[in-house]
Amino acid sequence: MEFREPLSELIHCPLDFTKGKNFPPPERIKIYDSTLRDGEQMPGVAFSPGQKYELAKALSDIGVDIMDLGFPMAALSDRHALQLIVQGKRRGEIREDVELLVMCRSNPKDIDVTIQTLEAINVDINDITFFIFTSGSDLHLKYKIGPTLLKIMGRDQSEWLDLPVEFYREANLKMMCDAIRYACDRGVKSIEFGGEDGSRADLDYTIELAKAGYAAGGTRYSYPDTVGCFTPEGVDYYIPRIVNEFPGKDFVVHFHNDFGLAGINTLRAMSHGANVPTCTVNGMGERAGNAPLHEVVVGLKLLYGVTLPHFKYEKLRELRKIVEEYSGIPVSINTPIIGEGVFRHESGIHTAGLLIDKSIYQVIDPELVGAEIIYIFGKHSGLGAVKSVLEKPIYRDGLARDGVEVTDELIEAVTLFVKDARQKRTRSDSFVNITDAFYREYQRLGIGELRLVELASTIGRLMKEGLFIPKLNDEDEK
Repeated sequence: MEFREPLSELIHCPLDFTKGKNFPPPERIKIYDSTLRDGEQMPGVAFSPGQKYELAKALSDIGVDIMDLGFPMAALSDRHALQLIVQGKRRGEIREDVELLVMCRSNPKDIDVTIQTLEAINVDINDITFFIFTSGSDLHLKYKIGPTLLKIMGRDQSEWLDLPVEFYREANLKMMCDAIRYACDRGVKSIEFGGEDGSRADLDYTIELAKAGYAAGGTRYSYPDTVGCFTPEGVDYYIPRIVNEFPGKDFVVHFHNDFGLAGINTLRAMSHGANVPTCTVNGMGERAGNAPLHEVVVGLKLLYGVTLPHFKYEKLRELRKIVEEYSGIPVSINTPIIGEGVFRHESGIHTAGLLIDKSIYQVIDPELVGAEIIYIFGKHSGLGAVKSVLEKPIYRDGLARDGVEVTDELIEAVTLFVKDARQKRTRSDSFVNITDAFYREYQRLGIGELRLVELASTIGRLMKEGLFIPKLNDEDEK
């Protein structure tokens, strides 16, 4: 239907309330995907090198700018994946402008092993960004990496609990900056850096850490909400101060989703000028996952009017399915934007409105994200949806060939029948087998505690008899 009035006069658009924010220009925004590292850290998930390569191609195609490839020093399969991805980039199967990133802890050994690993697989370190990270909050500094900092500073381990947090702050700055300078001396040109648990860290110390990292040779600062406890108000407290301290610098935000706020917190941070949002496909990651890629890019476009010039929004659902297949983790059918059910409608009230115009009940155009509106028929269905389907030429012509005419009486009869049929199923159907099967398969993705103990018992007995030699079989599974 064509409205007589402009739509802007009939409803308030989300953009009416989100104008005047400090979003970076679209051309400065870099989508930073961590599916291949943080996403794979979701319990039970493991991608083969071949799968990582296919995912990297899909991420490149959809428009991701930076890919986190994890710790190549940690596993043969990760090194093989990195090699495949670099070779694919050289062949043009991955965009030339995609930035590839690997991770190191703040110590020379990690950097040496990573460089050796890259050289061994014919990867030029100038083609890779090194993310050299440490901790940021006093909780992490003293109680997580405190013993390491004591050793670096030549102090006795017996002093661990007695020394004040100020000691650990200074030791941490030294450790991180020494590592950054060491990487620079080894020829590394692109260095991201940051401290874990930033959302619970002292703000002044956070800025001090960022300044020290830049002074040591770092090229991009990354700020995380490691435990996913950020609120939008917390974002408002930290992010503007950090952005204002480093005008013109790229600024990475990496937020977890423990309260379901990672997506909106990422957008909030961007509204204060952060230009490098970290995301994962389907929101995968540890615990409750990371900021979902689909929420960030579509939220930017439709809620804040920021369209990414090279992003292929219509491939989001296709990408969702690839990651589901490789990970074994399906998203919920009502997952915003990409869920299988979010553009399906059954309610008669809703379908009647949609048949007038999609905008009555859909803010997101399904075609934008590679979907379409589908009507499902059951106890809530109305006459309008039944009529619209039966009158589609493809179906109407088929009915005509069967000698059936679409009349009001037929539409009413069909509507009553599907309502009754679905109601009867409610009394007889049980979905316990479906849900039990899903959770059984989910439990099999990883090795649980009881299975681990059983394996330890079996392997221990075999080792005593000299019948078992530990060996890591880490070959690529195409």
